Amino acid sequence: MSPMRPWRSAGRTQRGQSRPRNEDALLDCPQLGCWAVADGMGGHRHGDVASQWVISSLASLPARGSLDQRVNAVRQSLQGVNQRLANARRAPGSAVTGSTVVTLLLENGRAACVWAGDSRCYLWRQQSLYQLSRDHSLLQRLMDERRLSAMQARAHPDAKALTRAVGAHSPLRLEVLELSTRPGDVFLLCSDGLYQALSHAELGLALSAGGPRQVVDRLFAGALHTPARDDLTAVVVQA
Repeated sequence: MSPMRPWRSAGRTQRGQSRPRNEDALLDCPQLGCWAVADGMGGHRHGDVASQWVISSLASLPARGSLDQRVNAVRQSLQGVNQRLANARRAPGSAVTGSTVVTLLLENGRAACVWAGDSRCYLWRQQSLYQLSRDHSLLQRLMDERRLSAMQARAHPDAKALTRAVGAHSPLRLEVLELSTRPGDVFLLCSDGLYQALSHAELGLALSAGGPRQVVDRLFAGALHTPARDDLTAVVVQA
């Protein structure tokens, strides 16, 4: 089965104040029931190339097949980009690096989230906000292992270090979450620059703002009122 109807969606990306170029990229493809956000590994050269490779590969996937088949196609696509980035790093003089990715696939009544890194997928359902993805970061690992309190973990000098990313290790370890959708569900895919600029409550308030374009505009209006030094990217999907 392939997606039977288009979903309403909108996306936006913007270079951060401290960045020479935008290393984020997005895919907003409601006709294929596929959306994604990729964030080139910050502080490295050519993170923008890595994120664009991720998005270009996902954009080329067909919409046909069951949700399970499409999840497998996403896995294979990202494994291919992972190998391509690994090969690029071995080339003399290359500075191409890696990228996070979070992908959302929708089929009638079902959703799948596929990710690696700390770009996130949220669900707004019945006036409550849920974080569907779990960050693949040292911060999250320290908190999961309860080696440090949340406050201590955030203060760790390497807290933002990624434990998974496309191009970081071979084979790529992806995480997948599947769930049933309900009428009125709203999904948010975003890079860390956006969710770090806004509180959980502010994200939820924006997601209740109306249609996808209104939500995206409200998210960016809120984030740009802060010292948003990192790149900002958001994709909003109403199921």
